[in-house]
Amino acid sequence: MDKFAETSTAVHDLIARRWSPRAFDPDSEVSDAQLRAMLEAARWAPSCGNTQPTRYLVGRRSDETFKRIFATLTRGNQSWTHRAGVLLVGLTLTRNEKGEMPYPDYGVALATQNLVLQAVAEGLVAHQMAGFDADAVRREFSLPDEVRPVVAIAVGAQADPGLLGDERSIERERAPRSRLPLSEFAFTGEWGSAVFE
Repeated sequence: MDKFAETSTAVHDLIARRWSPRAFDPDSEVSDAQLRAMLEAARWAPSCGNTQPTRYLVGRRSDETFKRIFATLTRGNQSWTHRAGVLLVGLTLTRNEKGEMPYPDYGVALATQNLVLQAVAEGLVAHQMAGFDADAVRREFSLPDEVRPVVAIAVGAQADPGLLGDERSIERERAPRSRLPLSEFAFTGEWGSAVFE
């Protein structure tokens, strides 16, 4: 199910096609080549001073890491993520040998956006989530004190929304995408003075 962004001007196809579905095909696998490409795209994201603060925990549907990541998700996210081919947790390294890392969350965000756009390029979909227990991730994976979980990500092949079962979830999946108009998003001169109408 394609849900292309309705943009005010043309944007790259990967950006127009990227959205966050919850209906994943439980029979589809993410190949080694696809997973490697997504992680490689994330690895080459910009970071402040090239500090590269981002790390990932990666689990495939059939392995123990997947189950351990899954157990840290909120019940609502567990209701659909069990069908994803891969679950990841984006982590930030907050300190290195030089001290505090500059803008580490921003680094994870940039890397994860690269990962998600590469997933789209690979014919997959991805859904980023704040609904997980960061302390549980710390305990479950024995993270060092300087490593902080930031985001959970489900990746896989898209399935028909009917797979979600309840009507509310199906309708939410099928609903058109929306964003603020550009006139409320980018300003010039002073706050509220739109760059483009």
